[in-house]
Amino acid sequence: MKTYRTKILSSLSIILIFTSCVTHKNLTYLQYSGKYDNALMSVNDARITVTPADYKLMPYDILYISVVTPDPQWSTLFNTVPVGTGGTLTEQSAALLGYPIDKNGDINLPFIGKLQVGGKTLSETKVIVDSTLKNYVTDASITVRMVNNFVSIIGEVNLPGRFPLTKDRINVFEALSMAGDLKDYSNRQKVQLIRPSQSGPVVKEFSLTDRSILSSELYYVMPNDIIYAQPRKGRGFQMNSSIYSAILSSITTFLVIFSFFQTN
Repeated sequence: MKTYRTKILSSLSIILIFTSCVTHKNLTYLQYSGKYDNALMSVNDARITVTPADYKLMPYDILYISVVTPDPQWSTLFNTVPVGTGGTLTEQSAALLGYPIDKNGDINLPFIGKLQVGGKTLSETKVIVDSTLKNYVTDASITVRMVNNFVSIIGEVNLPGRFPLTKDRINVFEALSMAGDLKDYSNRQKVQLIRPSQSGPVVKEFSLTDRSILSSELYYVMPNDIIYAQPRKGRGFQMNSSIYSAILSSITTFLVIFSFFQTN
């Protein structure tokens, strides 16, 4: 009887330990799995060979367009924010003063009218605006940027939130670093990416523990991406491990007391 109780306690302790721990393999990024495409990268060559695609503008994106000309009066006509005022352009003011793309893919420029920019890249949009303004002004310096240029990171990360993309090319590891990295109980083998497209949101899944991510189209983050770090199956157990430990401790105490009275 005593041996049987000992086995029960040992089994419960082993279950508690192994269900509440995460292995080193589950936490390690960029492990080699042999899934490289030989045309892209060899076993001993970890260079990134994927070329990030340019973002295509979509309806409800907001553009910031700045036009600078030798004549300040002409600049004032085309700028929603006066050039040379020294004011600071915040995210909120840029969204209010920017040019929203309507559902048809058009923006409406003052004194010019609608320009079709949906499905175009920022560089292509700059060319369109530049060629259009040549009919009105010469020697204009034009800047076109996205106002809603963010990535959202949610789930099992230390600092979930919405973060601005401060440069054109940010990879998934740089994005996750802005969110304080993944938590221990984040499933690094199954990270989900929700990416907007012309036909609607697209959900894709990838692994951060496999080096093949370096040659994947998902390696670089696009504007308005949502990265969702899923929890591992043991996450719920880990959250309640203190409760389970208390229960196990109570059972152990009960069996010890019960054994004491049985032997006396």
